[in-house]
Amino acid sequence: MNVAVLLLSCSRFRMYHMSITKSQSVLLSFLTEAFEAIGGVPDEILTDNMKTVMDEARTEHTAGRVNAKFAGFAADFGFQVKPCIAGRPRTKGKVEAQMKLLDEIHAYQGKLSLPELEAYIQKLCDRVNQSLHQGTGKVPILALEKEKNSLHPLPAERVRSSYRIHHKLVKINASNMISYQSRPYSVPAGYQGKTVGLQVYDHHLYVYYNTKLLVRHPIGTAMLNYTEEHYRENLSLSMPRYPDIDDLAKKNLRTIGGAYE
Repeated sequence: MNVAVLLLSCSRFRMYHMSITKSQSVLLSFLTEAFEAIGGVPDEILTDNMKTVMDEARTEHTAGRVNAKFAGFAADFGFQVKPCIAGRPRTKGKVEAQMKLLDEIHAYQGKLSLPELEAYIQKLCDRVNQSLHQGTGKVPILALEKEKNSLHPLPAERVRSSYRIHHKLVKINASNMISYQSRPYSVPAGYQGKTVGLQVYDHHLYVYYNTKLLVRHPIGTAMLNYTEEHYRENLSLSMPRYPDIDDLAKKNLRTIGGAYE
C-alpha cells in the first residue's frame, strides 16, 4: 500500500490518500480532490523528486526538469512546482514527520478490507487535524480557515473532472466477468458473486477485491475481453476431466475473437 500526503505549511492541515499503485494519474487525482476539499489551490507545491513529478531530479547544482504532464497540471491549477534538492531530507521535514503517524496502520495488516482501510486512514487524518499541533500551538482544522484566504480559486469543473479517477463497485457474474461501458471483462476464477472495485486510468481498467489487484485490462473496442489464463481457469472448473484443456481454451478463444472482431 502507498499513502500520499498533502500538508499545508501554515495551518499544518493535512490530507492522506491511499493507493495500491504509484501512477501519475493517481497522484493528479489525489491533488485534485485535495484542492477541492480545502476549497482552493496553494501558490506553491513543494515536492520530492518522485518520477511522477520530475523527469530529472533537482540537485545542488542543477534545477532538474519537471515532467511535462505534471507541469501541465500545475498550469491548469495555477500553482508553482518547487522540487526539493535530492539528498536533503530536512527540506521536506514537515511532511516526513507527519508520515510517521501512519505506522499505526501496521497493526491492522491483513485485518481490514480496502474500504475499511481507507476509512481508517481518513479517521486517523481527522484525528490529527483536530488535535493541537505541538509546533504551532494551533488546531490545524481551525487554522485552515485563516489559511484559506491565501489560496487561489479552483479552476473550472471541466478541468478538475479531467484529472479525477472515478471509483465504481460492480458484481462479478456467474461467468466470472464484470461489465464496463457495456463490455464484459474477465477476472480470475473463484470470485463469482463477489463485489469488486473498478478504477480507470492510463487507458487501463483496474479490478480490485479488497486490497488485492485481480487484473488490469487495456481498454479497447473489443466486445469481449478475456485473458487466456482466466478463460482456461473457468474452462477447467466446468470441464475438469477434459484431456487437453489448454488446447481447447486456445481454440475457443480464437473462435470467440473471430466472432467479435
